Amino acid sequence: MSLKFITAEEAASYVKNGDQVGFSGFTPAGAPKVVSKAIAEKAVKEHEAGREFQIGVFTGASTGDALDGELARANAVSFRTPYQSNKDLRINLNSGKTAYVDMHLSNLAQELRYGFLGKMDFAILEVADVTEDGELILTSGVGISPTIAHLADKIIIELNSNHPKFIKGLHDIYEPLDPPYRREIPVYSPSDRIGSPVLKVNPAKIVGIVETNKPDQTGGFTPADEVTTAVGENVAAFLVKELKAGRIPASFLPIQSGVGNIANAVLGALGRDSAVPPFTMYTEVIQDSVIGLLRSGDIKFASGCSLSISPALLDDVYKNWEFFKDKLVLRPQEISNNPEVARRLGLITINTALEVDIFGNVNSTHVLGTKMMNGIGGSGDFTRNAYISIFTTPSIAKCGKISSIVPMVSHLDHSEHSVKVLITEQGVADFRGKSPIQRAEAIIENCVHPDYKEMLWDYLKMSKCGHTPHSLNMSNAMHLEFTRSGDMHHTKWE
Repeated sequence: MSLKFITAEEAASYVKNGDQVGFSGFTPAGAPKVVSKAIAEKAVKEHEAGREFQIGVFTGASTGDALDGELARANAVSFRTPYQSNKDLRINLNSGKTAYVDMHLSNLAQELRYGFLGKMDFAILEVADVTEDGELILTSGVGISPTIAHLADKIIIELNSNHPKFIKGLHDIYEPLDPPYRREIPVYSPSDRIGSPVLKVNPAKIVGIVETNKPDQTGGFTPADEVTTAVGENVAAFLVKELKAGRIPASFLPIQSGVGNIANAVLGALGRDSAVPPFTMYTEVIQDSVIGLLRSGDIKFASGCSLSISPALLDDVYKNWEFFKDKLVLRPQEISNNPEVARRLGLITINTALEVDIFGNVNSTHVLGTKMMNGIGGSGDFTRNAYISIFTTPSIAKCGKISSIVPMVSHLDHSEHSVKVLITEQGVADFRGKSPIQRAEAIIENCVHPDYKEMLWDYLKMSKCGHTPHSLNMSNAMHLEFTRSGDMHHTKWE
């Protein structure tokens, strides 16, 4: 086969109204950047001509603005799964313009293979290199790339020279067999490699290659402030206590960490605490703080699905590839987030909650129970199967007008049966071996902001009925008060 080079506009011309399109990457890392924008521009022209044009969009997780943002602003997305974080797309989801299915990230690839979500018309993949016999070196994110490449009728390649070819070996591409033929996934430590360093595709399906040189649209993180620093230090102190008590092995256990400013602060605190031994990571997103901890030796090895780090830091990693190449591996998300592997490795999981109730139930996704924020992501994959599952959150939001801890969550993503520990800047509540009332007492005493502590004690005292005592006519009063006045402080129990 002879490789065919085309423009982004030519690539977009192949995509038709109603097509289902899968994209590479995981977060903006490894996501296509020019063909997606060209599809959005095509959608605008089609709409101006009075013709319908929308596609179904499948990705590993969130993407950059050149994908989710451009397509959303062009009203080009009829269906979206499994996770997003773009403000324009979020508006379309919450207004009903775009149908959205929020999914556990480990489930998507297999459900595509099972045929649950229809056929895949196109796979659009960002790569660092492509050969005539169909060997692809992916870039900074893997996501669902192997599955969509195999299922799609046609493949469009973005060959991005911003990522060097010498990163071959960074990836470990492995797809499990589907039931009833599936075997165990033979990952027994984070550094195990079980697949191929390249993604092998049928070259006859490649309709064209678009050359580009674009950095990932990953942003930096806000420096840790007083609140996120306190959360991080509380996490580190809790884990050191567990280590000293012998409830964590002396060699420590692999860490899984969510993405964002709190997660970055938590990892920084673990690195600074001399009582925490050097550890490994088995996670989905490798972010800026991990790179610093690999340099210092506080992290020995990091396995993930994407290098979701700031462009300048990624350039630095590439410049120092000899140092990093044996300390990193990127996998498909059904392996990085696999529940079987998470439970086998004994992961300590640390994820961020949007809202928690006094009995330990967690809302990760919906503002006031109705408006989608981003999605559940991989938090459920890890939480249910963790050695110790931790959720972190600041105790208040919106300058104190919202308490992150309420009587009853307005939307449930992780139940009290899966969550083991809650940590805020105020302190730590350990749920293990505690009844619902004991969990509530621990949360209110240790994790609630002082402005709301008396209010929640009053609620618990008034809700005397049942194993999990609730007053159903008051359980959402704090949410209703915020909707009415914009401040939960005004809540009255009536």
